[in-house]
Amino acid sequence: MERPLFRGVCTALVTPFSDGELDLETFRFLIDLQLGAGTDALCVAGTTGEAATLTDLEWERLLAAAVEGVGGKIPVIVGVGSNATSRAVALARRAKAGGADGVLAVTPYYNRGTSDGIVAHYHAIADAGLPVIVYNVPGRTGVDLSVELYRRIAAHPGIAGVKEAGEGYERLLDYFAAFGDGLPLYTGCDAAILPAVSLGAAGAVSVVSNLIPRETRELYLAASRGDLIEARRLTALRLPLIRALFAETNPAPLKRAMELCGLCRGELRLPLSPVGRDLSDRLASLLGMGR
Repeated sequence: MERPLFRGVCTALVTPFSDGELDLETFRFLIDLQLGAGTDALCVAGTTGEAATLTDLEWERLLAAAVEGVGGKIPVIVGVGSNATSRAVALARRAKAGGADGVLAVTPYYNRGTSDGIVAHYHAIADAGLPVIVYNVPGRTGVDLSVELYRRIAAHPGIAGVKEAGEGYERLLDYFAAFGDGLPLYTGCDAAILPAVSLGAAGAVSVVSNLIPRETRELYLAASRGDLIEARRLTALRLPLIRALFAETNPAPLKRAMELCGLCRGELRLPLSPVGRDLSDRLASLLGMGR
């Protein structure tokens, strides 16, 4: 397999809703906005895309709209995460048939697998034939993948990288000590783009790039060329917004921010609910809009 699947910034795209239904017109608009900003890849139907609330038909419609909207210009990666391996495999097969370039698969949650079970889970997804990015987000799954587990998972040639959203920079040091450039790492934390890319990460799967795609890519480029002064400046400039976007469960703050910017409605699906007034005002202030 050719690695990495992409370098740079992959936007974890929101799923716009209107009166409870998919808003594909706005979804296509958001894709065009990302393409115009030079984003390097798109991830649809992930956590930020409220994948857990999507029906199978909605998932397929999102993927079809993304593949058509991108038109082969950049990779389209689709979320296939599930705590049922059979469902994850079925989605991965549909992703391949639907024209996706790769899949993102979160570590199985709730009925948390043993080490052997987790390895078998990822290998079964990879057998479907698309490049797989392993997604480690212990804050949501209750499972934290170790370097040793990554090593076992990566024995399958279909594993194309890791999206790391665990806490702490020491894990990044351990990862690169173990793999170097052999297994691409993407940070799932916008605040960690500078340290992750400076250590050798291939890029980021970004939430804040829904709002500021061009600026997020500029941060990645500064870090990747070793311009630490500029990368630090850009990080400091955007850090308050990044923190606000995660002050409540993603993507609720993001959707409110996008609504404030006129990019999409702030509509969410339960159990997510609109952010409180204080956070809404904070976001408006950070976006230069007052209340």
